[in-house]
Amino acid sequence: MRRKMLLILGVFVCLTGCTLVPQYTRPESPIPAGWPTGPAYKGVIEGQTGPAAGDIGWREFYVDEKLQKVIRIALNNNRDLRVATLNIEKARALYRIQRAELFPVVNATGSLIEQRIPADISTESGEAMNSKQYSVNLGVSSWELDFFGRIRSLKDRVLEQYLATERARHSAQISLVAEIANAYLTLAADRENLKLTQSTLDTQQATYKLIQRRFDVGASSELDLRQAQTRLDAARVDIARYTRQTALDENALNLLVGSSVPVELLSSKLNEVMALKGISPGLSSEALLRRPDILQAENQLKAANANIGAARAAFFPRITLTGSIGTTSDELSGLFKSGSNAWTFTPQITMPIFDTRIWSALKTIKVEREIALAQYEKAIQTAFREVADALAQRGTVGDQIAAQESLVQASANAYRLSNARYTKGIDSYLIVLDSQRSLYAAQQGLIAFRLSRLTNLVTFYKVLGGGSGQ
Repeated sequence: MRRKMLLILGVFVCLTGCTLVPQYTRPESPIPAGWPTGPAYKGVIEGQTGPAAGDIGWREFYVDEKLQKVIRIALNNNRDLRVATLNIEKARALYRIQRAELFPVVNATGSLIEQRIPADISTESGEAMNSKQYSVNLGVSSWELDFFGRIRSLKDRVLEQYLATERARHSAQISLVAEIANAYLTLAADRENLKLTQSTLDTQQATYKLIQRRFDVGASSELDLRQAQTRLDAARVDIARYTRQTALDENALNLLVGSSVPVELLSSKLNEVMALKGISPGLSSEALLRRPDILQAENQLKAANANIGAARAAFFPRITLTGSIGTTSDELSGLFKSGSNAWTFTPQITMPIFDTRIWSALKTIKVEREIALAQYEKAIQTAFREVADALAQRGTVGDQIAAQESLVQASANAYRLSNARYTKGIDSYLIVLDSQRSLYAAQQGLIAFRLSRLTNLVTFYKVLGGGSGQ
């Protein structure tokens, strides 16, 4: 009966005892409360309201059906994301192992001890003796009573590490979805550049043949012919360059997806990709605290904080219980007869008297907590900078596109007029060549700015914590 009371008391102490973990309070954010302002951020924040990016699933943001299918394939096949998911399972198992330390380990054992005692040390008959002893026991071995919360502190630390691992998977998914979208859009842009280059090559071939005929009849100089050839050869170079680049883009996309992307899911132009959903950063930078990578850093900080409790508990006594109850007999048939019961009960207390290691361990863990705090604050500052950069690009890319579209239109008119003047013999072919080169560069620049606008939306969604949902 006394043993039962001790066992009940031990369980009660383990479940309700104190811990020496410092009280955790979330550190203040080392960033301004509001977003940056200035000419680069014109019109990107004022008056914008709506759901946070973390509340918008990637299917709602990436409305293009082809891109959705590519992302869905990647979420099933990407090896990095698979490793992150397996790490969660590993961390969950480690948490369960540490949590199990709170409870006693009960084992059933059966044993046979057979021995021979020599005659010269026999105390009974002076003759050698053989003996057998059978036993069956149910016992608890080295169960620590967690008076000072050492085990619970370690359990809390592992729990926070498990939660940090889960946040890491969410962060990995956000990054993966954004990388796939950017790779998909980059491939579409390079395919569009390849089509533009092919169209330019066709135009240059027609022009070269025309000038060749004019040269043959003496209507054009050899200089005009060679200048036309330079643009023709330059277009061929660009054809080879963009052909190679689109192949590299496809390889990068296939690696991210984890398998070959079906050709029918790829887009050949940026304007074939349906517009991405617009989102707002909100009016306060506090929204960043919901980002999975920042929550992961906070979980690591909480884990370090809990570890201090375990280090402090090492200064106090550790009490362990070992006991068993069972039956013992010198005959197998007598194991369960009346009077064969046996029991042992071994409480043990260990009190550290002089151990400089525990002081060093506590200091080390406190330093680890300061490191985790600095990493948490750095994560917030990095997130703020990423959003600020995305806002600056968002506030200026529209003006760039408008100016570039005007430049394309002006270059096209200049090329048309210079070509007409050359045909009438008013200007040299060098002016045509220069205007054609300007038009080609302006068209390439427009594709680049349109890609920049789309990738900015992708990045903006990512840095605000969007993309971890289903």
